[in-house]
Amino acid sequence: MIINQGLKNAIETGRAGLYNTPPMKIGPIHIDKPLCLAPMEDVTELPFRVICKRLGADIVYTEFTSSEGIIREIPRIMDKIEICEEERPVAIQIFGGRPEAMAGAAQMVEKSKPDFIDVNCGCWVKNHVARNEGAGLLRDIPLFESIVKATVKGTKLPVTVKTRLGWDENSIVILDVAKMVEQAGAQALTLHCRTRSQAHNGFADWSWLEKIKKAVSIPVIGNGDVTTPEDVKAMFETGCDGVMIGRGAIANPWLFKQAKHYMKTGELLPEPSIEEKLRMCIDHLKLNVEHKGEKYGVQTFRKHYVGYLKGLPNISQVRTELMQCAGLQQVIDRLNKYLEETVHEKV
Repeated sequence: MIINQGLKNAIETGRAGLYNTPPMKIGPIHIDKPLCLAPMEDVTELPFRVICKRLGADIVYTEFTSSEGIIREIPRIMDKIEICEEERPVAIQIFGGRPEAMAGAAQMVEKSKPDFIDVNCGCWVKNHVARNEGAGLLRDIPLFESIVKATVKGTKLPVTVKTRLGWDENSIVILDVAKMVEQAGAQALTLHCRTRSQAHNGFADWSWLEKIKKAVSIPVIGNGDVTTPEDVKAMFETGCDGVMIGRGAIANPWLFKQAKHYMKTGELLPEPSIEEKLRMCIDHLKLNVEHKGEKYGVQTFRKHYVGYLKGLPNISQVRTELMQCAGLQQVIDRLNKYLEETVHEKV
């Protein structure tokens, strides 16, 4: 196991340790050491959120959704904020660079009845930061503050914020930002422990989580480089209230279940069997078809084959054939045929 550099720094200075933190509270939500599914564009659609919920995620987040699109009621944008009862507690994450649009979007989002609203102040993608959205707000703290205040004012729901350490290594502003976010009325802060300049590169510096916990009284959720059950336990040892799992859940949605078992028993669960992987793949596909219709549901599910089928024996040709399948039953039949050929058992 590679030890996260931020945690290593904390250990070396004698600051890391298992904290007996009280259950995390966001509005009416009270969860002890929650595992959260990170908001991820084109990934955390409703069907994937339901799958992760079934596998142990405590809180799930929608894809980040444009406040400008919401206030204009653009259909494809409004589809992103559709939620269902099975996934609760669920947050709708919104982003934008205009306070008035964020306030309006927050008010409109209430119609979807999420448990809370999360404000994205951490997306590193160039076209968003160029419009002072996402991590672009880290270059304009007064605007950042106005965005949070406007969102809080625009809704009766709890509001939380997700952000990064700063714009780059020479402008780490997270301690000031954390205090500002709390004073602006946010009820929790999620920190992706990288700068905007890092994007997804380099190591996430978890040592900042303990510093933020000492600076604010609202819950702090850690995010970044969480890909194993050991990572989850180690991040909680920084003292954060919750752990958010992003890319680690794409190929392994079982990570939530695995992490909870490890934290409770100290033992690692075995990897999911071929049968389990294919069964979950089919369940996920069925949810996608139910949510989007057969043609579009099958088409948009193709991005998930890499994760579910990764590492399976003799899978390359099967994956190629699945990419050509146009119907639900066609996909199910091909996966069952592969399973029969591999372990002589149907899903």
